[in-house]
Amino acid sequence: IGRVLGPKGLMPNPKTGTVTFEVEKAIGEIKAGKVEYRVDKAGNIHVPIGKVSFEDEKLVENFTTMYDTILKAKPAAAKGVYVKNVAVTSTMGPGVKVDASTFNV
Repeated sequence: IGRVLGPKGLMPNPKTGTVTFEVEKAIGEIKAGKVEYRVDKAGNIHVPIGKVSFEDEKLVENFTTMYDTILKAKPAAAKGVYVKNVAVTSTMGPGVKVDASTFNV
């Protein structure tokens, strides 16, 4: 199992929070809305912002919150444009480009 899941980054790991001895704390964080995002080798950020059943306003709110969080996580040493392109997609659907300059951050 390790040979298959290891290179994909899917193995349980205490650093990512998939292995913990504080079960109540982990469940509380997940119920409170904790979201983890991943960055692949190409610099793409993968993060869920909602489900198809969500209202449009809730999806927009989740997206702006996620976008603000990513911009706040920008390292001080990083110069230039931090977010170049934004695309939103469903799990198996086509991506829709979003104009990142329309957000007031």
